[in-house]
Amino acid sequence: MNAPRAVVNGEPALAEAVEPMPPAPAPRRAAPLVQVFVCLLLGCQVALLIPGIAPLRMFVRTAAFGLSLLLLAAVRGRGRRHPAFLPALLVAGVLLLALASPMTVNLAAGGAQAGLYVAVLAPIFWVSRLSPDIRAVRQTAMIMWVFHSASALLGVLQVYFPGHFQPPISTIILSKGPGYLNSLMITTASGVRVFRPMGLTDIPGGSSVSALYAVLFGTGFFLTRRTPWMMAASAASMAVGFTCLYLSQVRSVLLMTGITLAVIVAVLAWRRDLPRLAMLGGAALTVVLGGYTLAMAIAGPTVARRMATLTASQPGAVYYNERGRFFSDAINKTLPQAPLGTGLGHWGMTAAYFGSGDDPYVTWVEIQWAGWIVDGGAPLALLYCVTVFVALLAAWNVARGRAPPDAPDLPFWGTVVLAHGIGAFALTFSFPLFVSQPGMEFWLLNAALLAAARPPRPRTSPFQQRLL
Repeated sequence: MNAPRAVVNGEPALAEAVEPMPPAPAPRRAAPLVQVFVCLLLGCQVALLIPGIAPLRMFVRTAAFGLSLLLLAAVRGRGRRHPAFLPALLVAGVLLLALASPMTVNLAAGGAQAGLYVAVLAPIFWVSRLSPDIRAVRQTAMIMWVFHSASALLGVLQVYFPGHFQPPISTIILSKGPGYLNSLMITTASGVRVFRPMGLTDIPGGSSVSALYAVLFGTGFFLTRRTPWMMAASAASMAVGFTCLYLSQVRSVLLMTGITLAVIVAVLAWRRDLPRLAMLGGAALTVVLGGYTLAMAIAGPTVARRMATLTASQPGAVYYNERGRFFSDAINKTLPQAPLGTGLGHWGMTAAYFGSGDDPYVTWVEIQWAGWIVDGGAPLALLYCVTVFVALLAAWNVARGRAPPDAPDLPFWGTVVLAHGIGAFALTFSFPLFVSQPGMEFWLLNAALLAAARPPRPRTSPFQQRLL
């Protein structure tokens, strides 16, 4: 039947025009792929501890990076581009030019080095396509927090119970001889020599990075959860993290942890979030002193001597004696000699696996800046820094912005990701971060946060919306 129409003065009236509703935004996907990828990333790290893994070690080490490249090619979606999309593409372009350099060792070594850079950067592209929501950010942080807290706790137990819970040491570390191995050991309060905490790694002192994550994400959950058991677990994780940091004696990571906490305090003060600031101040004082007291009980004299070196002279002198000379050599020697780099495949694991024995440009790289300059010279170093700066600026905008109704804790997770990013960039002066798994975690967290903070694309194009 036809619907009846209104009648005016005996004549049928035209039906009143109805204004069409604007199209609803595309619904967010839960993006479980981000969480699954993090689990696989951490699983590859644990797999290296399996006895007898040596013949497959190279494949296990590269599996996570290969998976990132696979997701870069396979993931499709309409998510908004990461703010650092363009500078990241320019970095890839510089790497392509470096691969074509006649000074590149060979296609295998150069391709592996370029692929490593791209794999670390890849989350900028494929995570953004997934349009994850704030739950994906929280769940990703939760997975990393649980894993790294367990690794930090295991590291403390390895020192407290010498000879127990210790995984096999990396064959590369063993190949450096007894003198180097002895430098990776500490003496406990009972006089026993043990390796620095390894946690769920195969490198003495390797659990220091897990300790950092335990403190950072523990802080995040401590200030965003209100249940007593969750706050207690977060505070305990922070205390374990600081204990492990003191025992690991990796001063660069300890300073990075201090930087991350200082950034969180600064952002909370800028936002005038006095309740959270007071909570963090009380908790930080407790866990820092509590962790130091526990570490002193386990390895007192060793911890005290190591911590004293941080204040024995000016900070610049302390850094120069440890890693500063590598930065100085990279800027004052390597860069003037090769302002555009020396091609790819001259350092790191790619040189070890695919390099040439007669490579005239082979070099030993200890910090990321030296790696950038060797691989792509000033263009690579400058563009990568611009990419990082854009990502940090975007995280700062999330941290200082208003909380949306459906994600009241988004600005604070923006603060955590910003703090982690600033600390990670600081670590480039001590470690080649952006050709490693922690570097990939940096881009993964940043990309997930920014994708969650930006509104999803509408179902229709702007042209179609104007027609409506």
